[in-house]
Amino acid sequence: MKKAHALVALLALAPVVAPGEEVAEAASSGALAASRCSQSALKVTCARQTLYVTTAPAIQRKVHYQTPLGTPPAGGWPVVFMFQGSLFSSELSFDASRLHPFGAYYQTLTLKKLLDAGYAVVAPEAHLGGNTFWDTNVPPWSVAWSGSPDDRFMLAIFDAIEAGTFGQLDPDRLYATGISSGGYMTSRMAVSYPGRFKALAIQSASYATCSGPLCAVPQTLPADHPPTLFLHGAIDATVPIWTMYPYRDALEDAGHVVSTVVHTTAGHEWIPEAPDAVVAWFDASP
Repeated sequence: MKKAHALVALLALAPVVAPGEEVAEAASSGALAASRCSQSALKVTCARQTLYVTTAPAIQRKVHYQTPLGTPPAGGWPVVFMFQGSLFSSELSFDASRLHPFGAYYQTLTLKKLLDAGYAVVAPEAHLGGNTFWDTNVPPWSVAWSGSPDDRFMLAIFDAIEAGTFGQLDPDRLYATGISSGGYMTSRMAVSYPGRFKALAIQSASYATCSGPLCAVPQTLPADHPPTLFLHGAIDATVPIWTMYPYRDALEDAGHVVSTVVHTTAGHEWIPEAPDAVVAWFDASP
C-alpha cells in the first residue's frame, strides 16, 4: 500500500436513486445481471453514492461514485475517474437528457456503459461544490502541482480507495476520462501520478496545462504515459481541435499508444461515439 499523503475523513450519504428507478439485484452467480442505470431515447439516469473526503486543512469535498452490480473480481472492481468540466458538478454526470448542453446525455451514457462493463466510476467534484474548475491549468498550480488543493484531493482519494472506503475497488487498475477542464485533469493523471493509471480518454481537451486556444505541449512527455484516446468535435470553438493534435502527435512520435475519434459536426461536447469508444479503449488495457 502506498504511503498516506493526507488526512481522510469520510461520511457516507444515502445512495441516490431517481424517482421511479428500480435497481435490480445481482444474480447469485456474480454476473452483471442488470444495470445501475435506466435509459430511454431522451434520458439516462444512474444511481449514485456520495462521500465527503476531507483534506488538510479541514476542507471537505464530495466524491460521487458507483460500483457495478454483481460480485467484484478478486482484486476489486477496476476504477474509472470521471472528471467534470467547468461549472457543471460531477453530480450531474449521473443524470442527463438530450436537452442538457455539452453532450451530457453521452457523458451519462458513457458512465452507464462503464458500470455495465464492470468498472466502478468515481466522480470527484471540483472546487465550490463543482461550480468551478480543476487546478491543473490554473497558475500557480499549473507549474507547481505538488501540494496544490486538487493534488491533495487526489492523493486523499487514492488513499481512500486503497483503504476500501469506496468498497471493493482495485487500486492497481485505475483509468481516467473527462471533458474540457476535466479532460485537462485527465492528462494531469499521466503527468503527475506516474504508474497509477492504465489508460486515459480525453474528451475536448489537450495537455494538462493547456487552456482553450492557449496550448504549449512540452517536448518531453512522461516515459510511462498511459495509452490515450482523444475524442473531439471538429468544430469545437472553446477548445479548438488543433490544440489536441500536438499532444497526440508528441505521444505517437514517442512510441506511446494513442487513438483519435473526431465527430465532424460536433462542437465542445461529449460526442456520440464516446460511450462505446471509451469502454473499448479501457478494455484494451486491462
